Amino acid sequence: MQETVKVAVDAMGGDNAPGEIVKGAVEAANERPEIKIFLVGKEEKVKAELAKYTYKSQQIEVVNAEEVIETAEPPVMAIRKKKDSSIVVAMNLVKNKEADAFVSAGSSGAILVGGQLLVGRIKGVERPPMAPLIPTTQGVSLLLDAGGNVDARASHLVQFAKMGSIYMENVIGIKNPRVAIVNIGAEEEKGNMLVKETYPLLKNCPDINFIGSIEAREIPNGHADVIVCEAFVGNVILKLYEGVGATLLSKVKQGMMSTLRSKIGALLVKPALKETLKDFDVNKYGGAPLLGLNGLVVKTHGSSKANEVKNSIIQCVTFKEQKINEKIMQNIALKDE
Repeated sequence: MQETVKVAVDAMGGDNAPGEIVKGAVEAANERPEIKIFLVGKEEKVKAELAKYTYKSQQIEVVNAEEVIETAEPPVMAIRKKKDSSIVVAMNLVKNKEADAFVSAGSSGAILVGGQLLVGRIKGVERPPMAPLIPTTQGVSLLLDAGGNVDARASHLVQFAKMGSIYMENVIGIKNPRVAIVNIGAEEEKGNMLVKETYPLLKNCPDINFIGSIEAREIPNGHADVIVCEAFVGNVILKLYEGVGATLLSKVKQGMMSTLRSKIGALLVKPALKETLKDFDVNKYGGAPLLGLNGLVVKTHGSSKANEVKNSIIQCVTFKEQKINEKIMQNIALKDE
């Protein structure tokens, strides 16, 4: 019998809460019987959404939280003052070991602050990076840090590389993942002070498969499995990636609908195009984990629909089954002490 994985879900976070969040939670519970979900939020609203679906009652429990942390609120103040918010109540379930993981589409700042202040870092981990998967021609790559630490030190980036390697090998199944540092050229002597300081440390690190620098244009081609940078650079890469992807897709659709001939062509290529675009849908992998904490914290897009929420919850099962936190403790925290 499989071990139960308990996931606290912020039912009030994101643009489509609570409707899509609750729907995704129900889909996850119905798909995976080993999952127990705590839906944290305004009880009446959450229960009203749950009433629309059929599910096993023992798999989903509503935990009341009357406050909501909005995106524009200062994160530190919000976490400290709104003790009855869905983010704080849900994270406290992880802190108190009542849940194994936390999933939210809510305020990124509050999730980052709450992860460190409430859930807490694994001993020896200097900074927890936010690590989203991004699509490439080879499958996916892990980009870290993409939101946690805009001002990082070289030692932080080395830990990011180690944690990213553990995640890609054990969750995604890539053996001996290739690690690269984001740079403005392939030469070792190029880069800013942070890159120049970090490069030799990564090169001499026996725990990772370091392949050198990677330029931004090489990222979509899948030249590396783990892409290391500080969060300022990582977040710019992530947002540009998403923006260009959406723009290209929009232009392709626009072009296909421009004339009668193109419309006929669109009908012919639609099945193949739809299948191709599936490979570039990272929502199927879930959200971005905040690595190096005492429990799993996963941030999904603010605009997440039910499918991404479902996959983010299911992602937590693999994380626990593969004992990612234990491996981070053994391979990073204890070695670095």
